[in-house]
Amino acid sequence: MCVFQKDNKMKVVIIGAGHAGVQAASSLREEGFAGEIVLVAEERYLPYQKPPLSKGYLQGKQSAEAILFRSENYYSANQIELRLGTKISQILPNEQEIITSEGEKIEYTHLILATGASNRQLKITVADTAEILYLRTLADARKIEEKLHNAKNVAIIGGGFIGLELAALAQEKGKNVSVIEAQSRLMERVLPAVISDVFKDTHLQNGVDILLNTFTSSIEGNTIKTQCGKSIKSDLILAGIGVIPETKLAEQAGINCENGIVVNEFQQTSIANIYAIGDCANHYNVFAKRNLRLESVQNAVDQAKVAVNHIIGKAEAYQAVPWFWTNQYHLKLQMAGISTGFDEYMVRGDISSGKFSVYYFKDTKLIAVDSLNKAAEHLNARKLLSLGVSPSKEEILDVSFNLNSLV
Repeated sequence: MCVFQKDNKMKVVIIGAGHAGVQAASSLREEGFAGEIVLVAEERYLPYQKPPLSKGYLQGKQSAEAILFRSENYYSANQIELRLGTKISQILPNEQEIITSEGEKIEYTHLILATGASNRQLKITVADTAEILYLRTLADARKIEEKLHNAKNVAIIGGGFIGLELAALAQEKGKNVSVIEAQSRLMERVLPAVISDVFKDTHLQNGVDILLNTFTSSIEGNTIKTQCGKSIKSDLILAGIGVIPETKLAEQAGINCENGIVVNEFQQTSIANIYAIGDCANHYNVFAKRNLRLESVQNAVDQAKVAVNHIIGKAEAYQAVPWFWTNQYHLKLQMAGISTGFDEYMVRGDISSGKFSVYYFKDTKLIAVDSLNKAAEHLNARKLLSLGVSPSKEEILDVSFNLNSLV
């Protein structure tokens, strides 16, 4: 067991026990912080990783225990007070207190908001007899697991990462799967046609029915009705149409919020001793050159470290290269940088082989790289982006050229 010298002057309270919150608590101790740490989790489970819910747990590749961040002993050994099943109802910045739903007051000198995001709900007519399941928590995953076992026909509203990961695992379990997507392509918001078409073709080859440019108008019982008049019957209806940042506590406390909780380069909110990290934080991103939120493990972990460093007096601005990933069937897509706003892209490798990378440029500068089944190229892309190195078109198109030599 680690022993820490008590520092009665500082107490950090962290609301939220996802990747961001747990990393903040761990980093505080790793950096030698000797004050009190309170980690508040609304769920009653030990803190666990959420990405594996669709990428491992529901596929039967990982157990609930395997996706835990830490064992229960870790928190006690590191003197991290873990408050499970605790809902916070209010933040009182002037008093430097938070209030639980039970009326208990918890004081702090520094507060970290790692409140994450919640599922965007369908804004359509849904009959009382209809049941729509969303995936965000372990409880959600367990309910989907139970329902999926007995279902024959599965309908998924939303053709983004979560929706397609659910489609792949349902198909692999022998279900008849339909994906209903309002836009003209799968994952259109984040991917060019050259990549989304590979995923569409793979899902089609595996027997998934893909309905593009299709809007859901209502759900009655086990039937989805579309605006074009089509009816889709299903034993299980899942929805994955994005998320909304959890900002209610921050807004009530008078903290500046706009598409998330607005923070500076050190993750400070408009109230200096309150920080926001992870999915809920709206920050200026040096790679995108604009304010945005990032919903990724990398962002949560790196922002947690930045906030912790600022609290302990080691100010270091957030400048990490964003990266994301999705696994569907044999396809592993790894994304580095922010491709939004690109004016040109080039493909390196053979698209038909299912192993290639797409390099995005804006004003001749490399801004992002998406790699499909090219793990080594993804890692190198992150190095190129972090160093601000832009390969020439000739170097990218020449697959015999070693791009790693540029770093």
